[in-house]
Amino acid sequence: MSQPAANQVANLLSKVARYSVFLGIGGSALQASLYTVDGGERAVMYDRIQGVLPVAVTEGTHFRVPWLQSPAVMDIRTRPRSISSVTGTKDLQMVNITLRVLSKPDVDSLSTIYKNLGLDWDERVLPSIGNEIVKAAVAQYNAEQLLTQRDRVSRAIRDSLTKRAREFNILVDDVAITHLSFGTEFTKAVEAKQVAQQDAERARFVVMKADQERKAAVIRAEGESESARLISDATRIAGPGLIELRRIEAAKDVASTLARSGNVVYLPHGNNMLLGLNPSMGGR
Repeated sequence: MSQPAANQVANLLSKVARYSVFLGIGGSALQASLYTVDGGERAVMYDRIQGVLPVAVTEGTHFRVPWLQSPAVMDIRTRPRSISSVTGTKDLQMVNITLRVLSKPDVDSLSTIYKNLGLDWDERVLPSIGNEIVKAAVAQYNAEQLLTQRDRVSRAIRDSLTKRAREFNILVDDVAITHLSFGTEFTKAVEAKQVAQQDAERARFVVMKADQERKAAVIRAEGESESARLISDATRIAGPGLIELRRIEAAKDVASTLARSGNVVYLPHGNNMLLGLNPSMGGR
């Protein structure tokens, strides 16, 4: 290769390298200037000059000024959280209660939430206000009412928690009591009460049974007395013939029953019970 051709190739490679550097720098700058917000998310933009911008950025790909602006992506979908608390009832019984709270940030107040609470807003707010609301609500009910009026207690906790969370720009979609248990002493007291109620029901049944048997005995005695009176009146009017008729009917029933039995042996009247014996065997 001649010297002029070598110089041209060298110049070409130098230009390609220079353009490649510019393209690399431009591509890096473009990549740093783009950011993406996925579905169910919003981006809060922090500007080094203006601070946190008041309007959140919606879904899609957006531009930003590198180094000067930095987006903070926040999840705005409803998220579940369990809150457990051990507190006392109105009658001083200890209860262990667990709530399942569905909450999400207020989209119109994301900038305020980010400035005051940060990205972990639910971790900072819900456990503290949840325990506070649960203790205040449970203290208004007896232990028995927590079992019989569970829907009412859950509704009271939900209303109070929704109102309290709204002060922090947090929206509460639902609150449910998922676990409710009492101390050992209260559990034993409930079991003893159930046993006592069962014993009381059993005793009342025995009393009712004895009363019914007494009434039945009275009615039976009245019926027998009435029957005896009717028989006495019939005997007095008709004479002993009625009694003789009843005796004949009874004997007829007995004879009919014996006739149908195959194990009945008829014996003659008298003392001679040896039938059909050979007289010649009498001397033996």
